[in-house]
Amino acid sequence: MYQPRTISDRILLFIKGLAMGAANKVPGVSGGIVAFVVGFYEEFIYSLQKINLKAFKLLLGGRFRSFYRYVNGPFLSMLILGMLFSYFSVSKVLDYFLEQKELFVWAAFFGMIIGSIYFISKDFEHWNKKTVPAGILGLVIGISISFLSPARENDNLLFIFFCGIISVSGMTLPGLSGSFILILLGNYVLLLVDSVNALYDTLAEMLVGDFSFIRNLPRLRTLQILAVFTAGSAAGLVTLSHLLGYVLKHYKHLTTAVIIGFITGSLGVVWPWKRTIFLTGPDGEPLLDSNGDRIIANYQRYLPDLGVSENLWALLFIGIGIGILVLLEWYGKNRRLNLKKQP
Repeated sequence: MYQPRTISDRILLFIKGLAMGAANKVPGVSGGIVAFVVGFYEEFIYSLQKINLKAFKLLLGGRFRSFYRYVNGPFLSMLILGMLFSYFSVSKVLDYFLEQKELFVWAAFFGMIIGSIYFISKDFEHWNKKTVPAGILGLVIGISISFLSPARENDNLLFIFFCGIISVSGMTLPGLSGSFILILLGNYVLLLVDSVNALYDTLAEMLVGDFSFIRNLPRLRTLQILAVFTAGSAAGLVTLSHLLGYVLKHYKHLTTAVIIGFITGSLGVVWPWKRTIFLTGPDGEPLLDSNGDRIIANYQRYLPDLGVSENLWALLFIGIGIGILVLLEWYGKNRRLNLKKQP
């Protein structure tokens, strides 16, 4: 297992966690892609696998240091800390730019996914009569998911727990966007915007000695929803990692083929040029969710007019997105080489 030995190693792991957390927050983008391209995906999955019955026995027995070493704590702790921090910092920046410069943000992520498809597939030399159908299957599933229509918001706690399990899929399955799945389930705004903002506001108030939130019933309900969602995410992270660890060990080439196909199919989700179609009632008036926001029905995709300067800028951002993946892949490759040289 990889052990961060220096402060710079820990900072780099924290930054990778930031990148994964930010990617998971954006609909259509998977944090697992970041892990896959940079080169720590299998390390991440196998580390999560260590959270098992033996780990809990060590924890309950008070052997905290042994527990920390057993679950690859130095690696996981910095990575997960970066993800958590991302939800209150990087993700808020992304929220701002998605609102102000939505086209350019989608263009950059579109370019990043194109880059990830190239770098994942360029070294894959195992296409055969088994892996080709697997890749096509992943492609079909990815395309199908991108054209599904979102459901209505649902704050049932059992459903919220299920959403937590689903949302974490973006960390463990490259190409499958947990945020986009939450949009399809109707709970993206509730779980990744309203709940996070409620926690942020509550912590900010507590820091200045303001505990009035305990009388704010809607706030307490939102915090309860966030707690259940977090529990579901933790459960999903552990269970999915065990399943994926087994699949990667026994069917690595087939799994990689499915991932390549799935990521390619997910390009439709982040196609930059699309119009949002909102649900309307029988009278033609827009339908609103519990927060007063318009409910998304689907997206209408169209080809860009290259005579418009904004679209040319968007093409530039696609190139920037590809360039980011070039740098990430270069860094990941050199990092792996350096680790191999270490005694």
